[in-house]
Amino acid sequence: MAETKKSKPAAARKRPKKDEGNIDEAIARKAYEIFEERGREHGRDFEHWLEAEAIIMSGKNKSK
Repeated sequence: MAETKKSKPAAARKRPKKDEGNIDEAIARKAYEIFEERGREHGRDFEHWLEAEAIIMSGKNKSK
């Protein structure tokens, strides 16, 4: 009987790179900071995330 190749679980295949977790954490912190600066207005989390992502990523690119 032919052996079947077992694949890794999805979580193991899609692990973030070492610094990706730190980037996500930095974006989350910045998004929360933006949320608080703008009066804790709910329902704009995606907008805050995108703005925070742009800020964090622009800072990352400058250091390279």
